[in-house]
Amino acid sequence: MAFKPYALAGALLFATATAASAETALPFALDWKFEGPSAPYFVAIDKGYFAEADLSVEIAAGSGSLDAIPKVATGAFPVGFADINSLVRFLDQNPGAPVTAVMMIYDKPPFAVIGRKSLGVETPADLEGKVLGAPPPDGAWAQFPIFAAENGLDMEAITVEPVGFPTREPMLAEGNVAAITGFSFTSYLNTARLGVPEEDLVTLLMADYGVDLYGNAIIVNTDYAAENPDVIKGFLAAVAKGWADAVADPAATIPALMERNPAADAELETRRLELSIEANVDTPWVAENGFGGIDDARFASALEQTALTYEFQTTPDAGLYFTDAYLPEGGFALK
Repeated sequence: MAFKPYALAGALLFATATAASAETALPFALDWKFEGPSAPYFVAIDKGYFAEADLSVEIAAGSGSLDAIPKVATGAFPVGFADINSLVRFLDQNPGAPVTAVMMIYDKPPFAVIGRKSLGVETPADLEGKVLGAPPPDGAWAQFPIFAAENGLDMEAITVEPVGFPTREPMLAEGNVAAITGFSFTSYLNTARLGVPEEDLVTLLMADYGVDLYGNAIIVNTDYAAENPDVIKGFLAAVAKGWADAVADPAATIPALMERNPAADAELETRRLELSIEANVDTPWVAENGFGGIDDARFASALEQTALTYEFQTTPDAGLYFTDAYLPEGGFALK
């Protein structure tokens, strides 16, 4: 994908405070539609956390892990939310693009294999000899070769059935496949809602089985961030407050989501948020080291694992993909 900066569009959208308003307008691009894990950002709006930082934040839904990256890189949005592994590939293919990650949200990525115990899947080794349903564009499927390599799986012994996103969970529910790839908090709940007892479902979170990759992070346009460091710092602090509220009381944050997505199922989205907090956000590493940062040694390992399935055009440079320059020392406290 060729990188084409749109300087004029960036300049227009990056307009800051005017005489008519003391707040800086800051459009924020999500990776996906408005679901449970996006509630903390709406809470930050409704509780005035962004306003306290003199920011007026408008949140736009996305259509996938890659969606926000070009939006931020081209200047259409100053900040976004995206999979850092997709960002690494984007920057390798578009050297010099003005985008980087500044705050890790999913310390553990939600990449997972969801299997059914009644169909013989409880551990990674059980996948051999089984049929695995995987949408070709799925982020979890993209990392499956790393998962397979780390667990000594014979890829030739696994029958991979390409499926569409709408048919993925129904095929597992109907027993047409024994397992699927997907996001832990999405595919698990979607399958359970189709009538599969939760005690029959197993979630093999790739991060628990040797995959050192990180997940979604807040990304910024580096040109904008360099010119407006205090805006970015204020934005990240407000995001941290929203997530701290979600960790303290997930259900209490869902009304902010429902206001923007009235068609959503509040109970389902509460559960989705709870699962994301438990498995991806409020991890033991975050509890010890703070929310928002990364472990340099682990990130170096993640880049090495990425090279198992992706041929870098240039030597990977961790400094291009993440910076803690806009975070407080020690990150943020979630509790």
